[in-house]
Amino acid sequence: MPFLVGLVLILAALPVGWFVFLREPPVPTPPSTPPPVVVAPVEPAKAVELVLSDFDGTVDVRHGDGAWGPATRNMPLRPTDVVRTGDNSFAVLVNGDLAEVRLEDGTEVSVAALTDSLSRFFLNNGEATATVRGRANKRHTFELKAKGGDAEASTTGGTFTMTNNGAGTVSVGTRAGDVKLTGKEGKFVIVRAGQRSTILPGQAPSEPAAIPSTVFLKMAWPDDKALRKRTVTVTGDTDPGSRVVVDGVLVPTDKDGHFEREVALKEGRNTVKVVARGVGGVRQEDQRDVLVDTKAPRMQVKTEDLWKRAGDAPP
Repeated sequence: MPFLVGLVLILAALPVGWFVFLREPPVPTPPSTPPPVVVAPVEPAKAVELVLSDFDGTVDVRHGDGAWGPATRNMPLRPTDVVRTGDNSFAVLVNGDLAEVRLEDGTEVSVAALTDSLSRFFLNNGEATATVRGRANKRHTFELKAKGGDAEASTTGGTFTMTNNGAGTVSVGTRAGDVKLTGKEGKFVIVRAGQRSTILPGQAPSEPAAIPSTVFLKMAWPDDKALRKRTVTVTGDTDPGSRVVVDGVLVPTDKDGHFEREVALKEGRNTVKVVARGVGGVRQEDQRDVLVDTKAPRMQVKTEDLWKRAGDAPP
């Protein structure tokens, strides 16, 4: 009996021994494959719609290198487009809900970049006022660079005016917000609300100062108020960066603010009017009445004098 019990125990232990010591371990289950990482595509900078929303007078538009053509209201504008205004004209460009740019008379502006985060324009010459609306959830930078010089004004919110005489003299006046004005070699100043700064050719911006309540205007009118010719040369001086209109025609100024223009006159009485405008929106006027008389003066000759010259006695 002990022998049989031992044999039974040995036979019963064989499967257990095999399972414990001889059985090959099961192949481990491969780890589960992680889900693929989905990378959101990088969206390109969103283009912003710029339209010529309003204008008056003579306004022309050039698309790229094409020919100039008359503007139409709500005309869409794209980078490389150029807008110009004539005398006694204006135009308003609206950049979605981000910014609004008003071009005064005798102004030319080029569109450089339009995205959801950046608007860049070139002020080739003239005067432009930009109103930039800041965003609470996204930063948008507006840049206005003066062509033909180093001046560049930038802001993320506010209202400012820039003038460019086309020869490197630039003036910026801020009405609301802060504007960064950069000049030669990257030197810059912060022009705050109620201040102005001027950049002369090849120089850094001047230290910002309060916008004056008046515009300097000094005229050199001719001494004679009665002329024998139908033209008169009008000369004067104003603040550098200010703009001058003589008899309704925009007259360029040099870096010192000097200007000169020959004005056509009509026979009789003429009124020549000069207006100087600063970047702060103030203006100064001066005018002069000029009388033109190109007719030869009448000569009164007595009849007896004619007989005496002829050597005869009067009848």
